[in-house]
Parts: sequence; structure tokens; C-alpha cells
Amino acid sequence: MATPSLTQAPDCFADRTAEQRELIAKLHQDMFAEVNESELACLVAVAVEQVYADGDVLATPDSELGDFCVMLEGKVMVARTGGSGKDLFRKVVAAPSVMGDLAMLGMGTNQASVIAEGPVRALRITEDLFWHLMATCPGLRKAILKEFSTRVRGMAAMQSQEDRLITLGTMTAGLMHELNNPGAAARRAASQLRDNLNRMHLLARGFSEHGHSDMQRACLTELQERVLNAKRNVCMDSLQQADREDALGAWMDDHQVQNAWTLAPTLVASGIAAEDLQCLAGAFTGAALQEPLDWLEATASSMQQVSLVEESVARVHDLAKAVKTYVHEGQGGQQNLSVNESIHATLMLLKHKFREKQISVQKEFGANLPPLTCVCSGLNQVWTNLLDNAIDAVPEGGHITVRTWRQDDDLLVSIGDNGPGIPDSEQQHIFEPFYTTKPAGVGTGMGLGIAQHIVESYDGNIGLHSKPGATEFVVRVPFSKGAVSK
Repeated sequence: MATPSLTQAPDCFADRTAEQRELIAKLHQDMFAEVNESELACLVAVAVEQVYADGDVLATPDSELGDFCVMLEGKVMVARTGGSGKDLFRKVVAAPSVMGDLAMLGMGTNQASVIAEGPVRALRITEDLFWHLMATCPGLRKAILKEFSTRVRGMAAMQSQEDRLITLGTMTAGLMHELNNPGAAARRAASQLRDNLNRMHLLARGFSEHGHSDMQRACLTELQERVLNAKRNVCMDSLQQADREDALGAWMDDHQVQNAWTLAPTLVASGIAAEDLQCLAGAFTGAALQEPLDWLEATASSMQQVSLVEESVARVHDLAKAVKTYVHEGQGGQQNLSVNESIHATLMLLKHKFREKQISVQKEFGANLPPLTCVCSGLNQVWTNLLDNAIDAVPEGGHITVRTWRQDDDLLVSIGDNGPGIPDSEQQHIFEPFYTTKPAGVGTGMGLGIAQHIVESYDGNIGLHSKPGATEFVVRVPFSKGAVSK
């Protein structure tokens, strides 16, 4: 059958063949049920019928379908894969259905592969004739736009879920990396503690055999109490620390102490200087000075390792708390949300990304901000999307600023970066679905649209201010009207 052209305007009221009447009857259901027969006759008049065999490919990802397609009989498999090659979704679509409407109505190329499962019968309409029908057939236009709107909402919901899964996967990888650091540090500290206990056991046995005078015990006890109370390393700059270690190492060399340069760093970190050891040198002469110094160093080292274990466990606890805050936000109905804690949790989970690009983050959290009493689902996704965009925008060694404050009855959250900025011509489109300024394969164009939708559900809005070297997104949520998400 030859493809009709616009110069051959169909007579929708002309006598219809049995085949055309059969096609109109098939179309007059589901999405076209409210379209009158005259308009359906126009569709049939400009369409070309086509039959596909089992396994035929109707469309591939990123392909231009070229035609608007109405599937009359049969079914197709619609599948979309992610960057890793894994299926994001896979479903069977049975007739009656349409294809090509998203591309025709400005959504770009096809996003999925479409493969016939068994024989498929369809009507294809060229782009020119599709727009002719949209202009002249209001019933058809309404039905097609209604289906288009439903599909776009479904795609947005699917993309939102996909983005959340990608974010969760990225954060999980980063979380494992973050947990590895304190875990490895705690393991090293535990191993060192075991060595110290063995050393101290041997030294204690030697002490019991030799015995100590009152002067020796008093001097050693005083120094031991000092290092036991020094739970954290003394804060020094690198030059000052090196000078003190050199001075203490030289003093121990002069007193013929073995492993002087191994003992010195630990003792210096606990605040011990050469002059503090004069009492030991007076109480223990010659080779006898070695054992009390070894004992003192083992004690100091043990306290430092205990502090390291405590800090490592605290770090793991903070990460676990951040994950709990992030994942459970919005669950369990209405709750009081601390916005500062919500943002802090997101920053912790994105820390590995900041480290990869050596990005500095400046936090300016407003004090005494009242909590949002709300069903707070999705706000962490807003912070994540805005921070992800900032991370992608800034150069290596860039800078991101996060601020929160109260203005009258509104909560404001600002996320700014020193990236190249967003051109004026693109700023008006930045919140549109599927619009992205990132290179192909990097951005989906859904992140900001999703963030805006979430904030609007709290009766809020997102503002944008951008120029070269400075971009700032400002989220505004009213405390009074943002109490419950719509």
C-alpha cells in the first residue's frame, strides 16, 4: 500500500471499505474509545498497515521511530537497560497501544527496544500526516495527548526510582569505602594493643624480680599517670613535632637507651619531653633506664591505640546514623525533621565523592532552626540531587558551600558551587524533564525536575542564581505551610 501524502487529503466521509470499517471498529476502544468514527476514519485513511513477524525489531534505544504507530493486534516486548547492561525494566505491551508519540511530541529519541512477540499488526503514520491529524482532528488530538501525559508521568516516576537506585548504589560503594578506613584503623590499633600487652607483661615480670626503690616508684608512677591522662595526641605542627622528637631522641641516645628513635615519637605525642625524664635518669642508672622507658612507651602507645579504636568506632557509629537518617527519612508517618541533620547525613554519605575530586565543603548551618513537622519523604533526594549537580559542575579542587537559615516563616537551604555556571539561555529550561547540560551518558535531565516536584509538594520552591564561577540553588520551604507533604 502506497504511503498517503498531505496533497491527497482524505475524505473522511467517503464510502468506507469493509477493511476500513474493520480497522475503525478495532480502533474505537481503549484510548480511542471517545473519538468519533469520522476522525478515526481520517486516521485509517492516512495510515499504512504493516505486519511484523515474531522477533522483528520495531525500535531500538536511541533510534528515531520516524512514524506514529498504532498496534492493532499482537504484543511486543518493551525493555530498557542501564549503563551496566542490566535490565531497568522489561514488560509485555499488548494491542491496542501506540508507539512513537513520545518522539513525535518532543521527547527525543526512543528510550527502549521494542521487539515483536508473535505476529503483530499495526498502522504506521508518517510525521507530516501525524501533525495533520493533530491539527484537524480535536478528538484524536485529545486522546493522543492524554496518553502522552500518562506515559510522561510514568517515565518520570520510573526515572525517579532509577535515580534513587543509582544514588543508593553509589552511596553504598562510598559507604563501604568509608567504613573500610575506620575498620582498618581499629584493626591495626587492636594488633598494636596486643603487642603492647605482651611487652608490658614481660616488663612487669622483670620489675617484680628486680624490685624498685620508693624514688623509682614515685618517678615512674608520676610519668605513667601523665601518659594515662593524655588520651589524645598533643596537637603540634609538623616542624614542632619533628624538633621535639629530635631533642628527645638525642637525650635517650646520650643515656644509651636502645631504640631511642622508635620510642621518641610515641612519648612526644603524649606530651613527654627530655626534661620530664630527668627524674628517671636520676632514679635508674645505666642500663636500668631501658626498662622503665620501655614500660612508659608501651603505656603511652596503649592509650593512643585505645583512643584510635574509640575514634574509629565513633566514625562507624556516625556513618550508621547517617545511613539511618537518610534511609528512614519520611517513614513512619509524620515526624519532626532536623534539616541540618538531614543535610549532614547526606554530606557524610557523599564524602567519598568530595574526596575523589578534592572538593572542599563549607557548612554554615543556621542555629536553633525549628524542626519541620512533616511527612518528610524525598527531601534527602533533593539535597542529593543538588549536591550531585554541584559535584559534577566544580573542577578538581573545587569548592561547595551549604547554608541553612530562617527567613520569617520560611526555611532556606542554599547549595552553591564555584563551577563554570549555567548560561542564561539554559537557565529557563533547567527544571524541565529530560533537559540536561551534562555530556551524553552523564545526566538524565530528571534530577532537578524531581527535586522541584518534591519541594513543590511542600508548598516550596527552588530558586537559581548563576554566573561564571558561582552557581547557587536556594530551596525555600515554609514552616507553616510545609507541615505535611501533599
